[in-house]
Amino acid sequence: MADSQAREKTPVDFWFDPLCPWAWMTSRWMQEVEQVRDVEVRWHVMSLAILNENKLDELPEVYRDLLGPKGWAPVRVVVAAQQKFGDEVTGKLYTALGTRFHNEGQGPTREAIAAALDEVGLPAELIHYADSNEYDEVLRDSHNDGINRVGQEVGTPVISVPGADGDEVAFFGPVVTPAPRGEAAARLWDGTLLVASTPGFYEIKRTRTQGPIFN
Repeated sequence: MADSQAREKTPVDFWFDPLCPWAWMTSRWMQEVEQVRDVEVRWHVMSLAILNENKLDELPEVYRDLLGPKGWAPVRVVVAAQQKFGDEVTGKLYTALGTRFHNEGQGPTREAIAAALDEVGLPAELIHYADSNEYDEVLRDSHNDGINRVGQEVGTPVISVPGADGDEVAFFGPVVTPAPRGEAAARLWDGTLLVASTPGFYEIKRTRTQGPIFN
C-alpha cells in the first residue's frame, strides 16, 4: 500500500513509573494493542515519588522506603537517557527495566538498571543520573503534564488519546492482570475508550483478588 493510502495511526500517550508493577502490566497490554489496533504509543515518564512527596508520612514504611532515593533512581535514569538520546529510547529502556524489575523479580536495583542500559545499547555512565537532580525539572514537567490530565487522585499509568470530536480522552489505568492478548486486548481497548469518552464518566472499580501475573 502506498504511503498516501496507509491508515494514519492514532497517537496514544502513556505515562509510566518503572517502579509500578500495575503500570507495567498495562504497558504490556498497550504493546499488544499496537498489534491489533491502528495506534502508536508515545512513552512519557511520571513519578510516584513526586506524586506522594507531600504525604510520605501517611504511607506505610515499605512504601516510604520505595519512594525514597530508591524510587527516584530508575525514572531519573530514563529521563536522562531520553534527554540525551531522544524519545525513541524511552520505550525500549522501559521494557528492559520492567522485565528485570518485575518479570525477573530483581526489583529497582542499581545492577538491574545498569543491565537494562547495556541491553538497549546506552552508555553505562547514565547510571550516575540515578543520584542526580540535573533533569528533575524535566521529570516534574513530564509528570505534571500527565497527572494534570486526570487529577491528583490517581497514580500510574496515565493514558491520553485524541477523542473522536477532537477533544482529549485521558484516564488512569486500566488495572488488569494478566495482560490481555490478541482480540481480548482489542476488546479491552475498545471498551476502555468507550467508557472513558462518555461525558461525566469517572470510575469503575472492584477489589483486586490477585497480584500482577507477569508471565
